[in-house]
Amino acid sequence: MAELVGAETTVAKEAVQEEAHPYAFHVSGPRNLTTLNWRDLINSSWKDANYKRTVFACFIQAVYLLEIDRQENRTPENALALAPNWWIPFKYKLTQKLIDERDGSIFGAVLEWDRSAAMADYILIRPSGAPRAVLVLRGTLLKSPTIRRDVEDDLRFLAWESLKGSVRFKGALEVLKSMSDKYGSTNVCISGHSLGAGFALQVGKALAKEGIYVETHLFNPPSVSVAMSLRNIGEKAEFVWKRLKSMLPSSNEVVPVSSSNEVKASGSGLKSWMPQFSSGLKNSGAAGLRKWVPHLYVNNSDYICCSYTDLAGAGEKNGDKENLGPANGQVAAKLFVVSKEKQKFLEAHGLEQWWSSDAELRMVIHNSKLISRQLRSLYTGAPSS
Repeated sequence: MAELVGAETTVAKEAVQEEAHPYAFHVSGPRNLTTLNWRDLINSSWKDANYKRTVFACFIQAVYLLEIDRQENRTPENALALAPNWWIPFKYKLTQKLIDERDGSIFGAVLEWDRSAAMADYILIRPSGAPRAVLVLRGTLLKSPTIRRDVEDDLRFLAWESLKGSVRFKGALEVLKSMSDKYGSTNVCISGHSLGAGFALQVGKALAKEGIYVETHLFNPPSVSVAMSLRNIGEKAEFVWKRLKSMLPSSNEVVPVSSSNEVKASGSGLKSWMPQFSSGLKNSGAAGLRKWVPHLYVNNSDYICCSYTDLAGAGEKNGDKENLGPANGQVAAKLFVVSKEKQKFLEAHGLEQWWSSDAELRMVIHNSKLISRQLRSLYTGAPSS
């Protein structure tokens, strides 16, 4: 009898701990969340950009928690799993986990519309704008079982501005292709945070090159790399060199300043020893990129993604108009920036800000040089896995 009472006490304590867990949906999840019901058949919540952003951010949080649940042995069977509560309210279900074969960690998941759960609430059809399936990718998780492989891919991007050599890139690309083949590209989405946003961006671009355009939502995507810094230095040095040559007196001994086209054709200049990161969109896949407009969510206080808002890029603020497409050959993206005062890094890079009820965003029609480069040169110089 005493043993039975003790077991009941232990279960009760675990239940209390679960209720107070900081990652529990009811503790740290979105407030004033719209509950899906039959009215969504007429006026879908998914048509609201804020609602859509909230849902995708919650889905990403769910993937982080899938891995944390795995590490802490929390499962639906023992009623301790935290992750399911981050997709169940939106009438979605987990259909596939993406596992990193190097360490067995969960780095992504496929969530699909749960028709049975929807029918239980008299939602007979999927609301307009709600994707049939979503591929969700998490970012770096600084816990001992996963930190090695996560940081390895972080360094891969930092060094090469590419993630193509990672096993996670290959796995995510295969899964997204399969989803597109099964449901159609207009019925699937891909979303990621931090490192996961980097993977989502590059996987989305790879499919765009094949003419498959998947809606893409990227939260705090990485924007800084050694390769990018070297390229910027090289471009500035070449500009100074051209100006210097143009000021030299003309003579038979002096080589005339070549046009930009001649420089590219001959391979001369300071860039001849560097990868041609800034080459124009000349291949057949480039045309597809113009039809693919990813959504980027950034915070100026987050040094990982703040370079997207650098004023050196050409940007135009507009809170009402849709992206009108690329200008002057540059690839466009929808860039959403948090309008808050200076924040600490962990807060600025965190996911919670994207489902916060007081989130103040401004949309920037951004054809900046940085975004264009991110979409054009992601695979240049990628190391092999």
